[in-house]
Amino acid sequence: MSLNRKEPRRALVTGATGFVGSHLARRLVDNGWCVHVLVRHPSNLASIRKFEDRVTVHRHDGSTEGMFDIVKAARPDIVFHLAAFSSVRYEPSDIVPMMQSNVIFGAQLAEAMIRHEAFRLINTGTYSQHFENKPYSPSCLYAATKQAFEDILTYYTEATPLQVITLKLFDNYGPDDPRPKILNLLHRSAKENKPLAMSPGEQYIDILYIDDIIDAYEVSAERFFSGRAEKSEVYAVSSGTPIKLKDLAKTYETVSGRKLPIQWGARPYREREAMILWDQGKPLPGWVAKTTLEEGIRKLIHS
Repeated sequence: MSLNRKEPRRALVTGATGFVGSHLARRLVDNGWCVHVLVRHPSNLASIRKFEDRVTVHRHDGSTEGMFDIVKAARPDIVFHLAAFSSVRYEPSDIVPMMQSNVIFGAQLAEAMIRHEAFRLINTGTYSQHFENKPYSPSCLYAATKQAFEDILTYYTEATPLQVITLKLFDNYGPDDPRPKILNLLHRSAKENKPLAMSPGEQYIDILYIDDIIDAYEVSAERFFSGRAEKSEVYAVSSGTPIKLKDLAKTYETVSGRKLPIQWGARPYREREAMILWDQGKPLPGWVAKTTLEEGIRKLIHS
């Protein structure tokens, strides 16, 4: 696909109604990209409401034909794939929607990209594909489905012109995050002064402020535009400074000046809890986390 710089860069973003995806779509719009977002029919667009009039929204009906039509209409220079059914714990009723979202949807997307000669994909993986710091060991079914799609992409990169950069994300946080993530739970507990039942707190957390995560996607896009990207690349998007959960809570207390009413040990560690974190991932060239934990917590508190 020709990248005529007289025209704005074109992006197709999946998962744009999620926390990370909405921040990415907003960053791309602010930087002058022509942004198309792909959402499922029942998706709530509240997270992109402030800039919805600056993007083109495509609703996917679940069919392969529908996916082909969307990619044809978007004509993306790069596809940013963040859509996922993400859950550490799941019910049997979640299995089909998880497979649909994390495997089938992605395969439809890759096939549509090949059909319409959109050959640059930035995929999203997770550190939880590497339980106990192993080359591959899924900590949960969600992680196994992310690996399954990564394996599917191996076929496409070997048999077609598709190029893929997979970013394996660690935990992340930031303002207006609706997810029950650890810093959000600590922040809410501090504001409401409500007891928070936690595990003993000896597990490690590797956590990044949202702006740094979005920087990684932009750096990856530049690898494509500069011609430096190889056929298939996988990078770890890590702070490089994992911290024990107990110490994370202490850092929040120090920055906020508030004592957290945490009940340590009131809950057991979850099954396959990551007591040690994956540290064997290749760092993304040209990217480094800029926001310290203290700075990020300060931004979260004052948002």
